Amino acid sequence: MIQWPELIVFAVLFLAVSIMGFLAARWQRGSSLEHLDEWGLGGRKFGSWITWFLVGGDLYTAYTFVAVPALLFGAGAVGFYALPYTVVLYPLVFLPVLRLWSVSRVHGYVTPADFVRGRYGSPTLALIIAITGLVATMPYIALQLVGLEAVLRTMGLNASGIGGHLPLLIAFVILAVYTYQSGLRAPALIAFVKDILIYIVILVAVIYLPSTLGGWEAIFGKAAEKMAQVNPTTNAPNGSILLTANNQLQYITLALGSALALFLYPHSVTGILASRGRNVIKRNMMALPAYSLLLGLLALLGYVAIAAGVKPITNNATGRPDTNTIIPVLFDNQFGSVFAGIAFAAIGIGALVPAAIMSIAAANLWTRNIYKEYLKRDATPKQEAQQAKLASLVVKFGAVLFILLIDPQFSIDLQLIGGVIILQTLPAVAIALYTRWLHRWALVAGWAIGLGYGLYLLYLIPNPASGKLHFGGSALALDKLTVFGWHPFAGSTVQIYVGFVALVLNLVVAVIVTLALRAGKVAEGVDATQPSDYHADEGSAELKVIGMEDGVVVAKDA
Repeated sequence: MIQWPELIVFAVLFLAVSIMGFLAARWQRGSSLEHLDEWGLGGRKFGSWITWFLVGGDLYTAYTFVAVPALLFGAGAVGFYALPYTVVLYPLVFLPVLRLWSVSRVHGYVTPADFVRGRYGSPTLALIIAITGLVATMPYIALQLVGLEAVLRTMGLNASGIGGHLPLLIAFVILAVYTYQSGLRAPALIAFVKDILIYIVILVAVIYLPSTLGGWEAIFGKAAEKMAQVNPTTNAPNGSILLTANNQLQYITLALGSALALFLYPHSVTGILASRGRNVIKRNMMALPAYSLLLGLLALLGYVAIAAGVKPITNNATGRPDTNTIIPVLFDNQFGSVFAGIAFAAIGIGALVPAAIMSIAAANLWTRNIYKEYLKRDATPKQEAQQAKLASLVVKFGAVLFILLIDPQFSIDLQLIGGVIILQTLPAVAIALYTRWLHRWALVAGWAIGLGYGLYLLYLIPNPASGKLHFGGSALALDKLTVFGWHPFAGSTVQIYVGFVALVLNLVVAVIVTLALRAGKVAEGVDATQPSDYHADEGSAELKVIGMEDGVVVAKDA
């Protein structure tokens, strides 16, 4: 049954932010949006507050706010990995993102692949980085739809076939149109509303709900009881509110691997490059952990849902309970219609902000590193901007097809694969910010072997709960690891994050191949960057891209 009061509140707030999205084209507008710097990076002039909301809205997505508590609801303590992951993230990336911003501002780079192209003088390596970013980003956009659909389903708009997906399609058509018109300014402006709503909803929830359910002691007690119950499908306990001997290594490597991966995603880099200076980035690296506090409080709502007796809504398409609905159902059961509608709007809007940024980042990759590099090297800035706008539409509707044609659970598994995939770009992007010692062909070899082995390990992982024989998660028992047929951890049930294993292999191969190529004196590409480029400050903010020469971006003083 449709929950009309909640749906009306949701629709009013959704309409309001949609109008903001269209009006954003006039906000802080440059001379023209017919330039990739203006459309895809907001003119590179966002200040501290705008960047904080933009990057926060980009990293802490609707799926995050739905899936993290859902993971605690289903598996227990291992779901808390998201907390140390977002805590160690900012110290790890503080210096690298400053260097990336500086060199990108001097040379007019728009994407990570632009930087790789300039650093190594290798269009092949840049193409690999661009394609890797595109592949890793697509399922991430689709996952925003999973969060939005959980809200729509809770309000009674059950999705079953094309007709059932109509509200979702309408939402993404609106998103596509205002992103096409306003570019990065649209999600930057809407992020203010999204994050304010999220903060209000979560703070009210973590203060009010425990008082109605007997306090945190009672909540943790009921959670421990549920986790101790044996799952008839797996013949094992559902989980534990404490880490076990088997999942401690998984917890550590998943947190560290996720932290290393996050700012390798193109959409994360887009938020950084859109800021107007190094000081803006420094302030944000210090302030963004505030979102981690919010995430920790939000994660606890998974246990609150257990104590409240929440039952997830059954997905009509699969016939299985959809645990992604537990937070919407919790709000629906525990709060009045108006507040529940506001909460649903916060999650729904929270899907549109990162989806817009991700589609823009993917469009930038296509335009700069495939279209201009291989299809039309003499493209004008206007043609680049137009191509990016069209590409952003294709990316969005490609993500919609994931939901229409594929089981959403498969998209979730693909996101786990996405993390493994994007991690393989770390040597070529992050390490290259400090040294070119690794040879460009060694980086290609490391990427190929690390990616291939990572996908092979993911293939070996089943998911008994969903009946999947392959690609059922990202945690692998050490017993499955082999070295040329040798099983160094035979019989071990301790689990580890596949992405971490693949990255280590990637680095080992890159080092070995580099040593071999240097011994053979194989030529390296030309570095288009200078040491001083990595420390350029706001004084370089007036540089403007004027074109490309031999595939290298050329800039001049404005």
